[in-house]
Amino acid sequence: MTRHFTGWHMTAILVIGFSVVVAVNMLMATLAVGSFGGVVVENSYVASQNFNAWLEEAREENALGWTAAVSRAGDGRLRVETSGAPDGTQAIAELRHPLGREETITLLLRNEGTGEFISADPLPEGRWLVRLTLSHGTDQMRLERPVG
Repeated sequence: MTRHFTGWHMTAILVIGFSVVVAVNMLMATLAVGSFGGVVVENSYVASQNFNAWLEEAREENALGWTAAVSRAGDGRLRVETSGAPDGTQAIAELRHPLGREETITLLLRNEGTGEFISADPLPEGRWLVRLTLSHGTDQMRLERPVG
């Protein structure tokens, strides 16, 4: 006895097939949203209105001629090596976990002289995004660098 392929069979194949596709897409979307803890900007419209001001601030920072290299020292502390920054410059580092899973850490870096700054405590293990602010009087330079 042979069975005939009917419209109900085709309907079942389509419903099951699309159900699998939708289920996989829902799973992937849930995993993607659950694993990204960061925000690029809070409000893209407001960010677009501030964009030209941010470009001007970046030009002013570049005109200072300061440079900074961020690294993890051998003992695990955060080290910042600067050049061009005047004596008396202060450094503040904000450490953020790339996926937002850890709390943000703010460090006031100690000036070791000759343009080197170092944190008092070692960094927690893992990868971090360092938002560094160097300031001297009204002059400021900001940068963001990964540290692994």
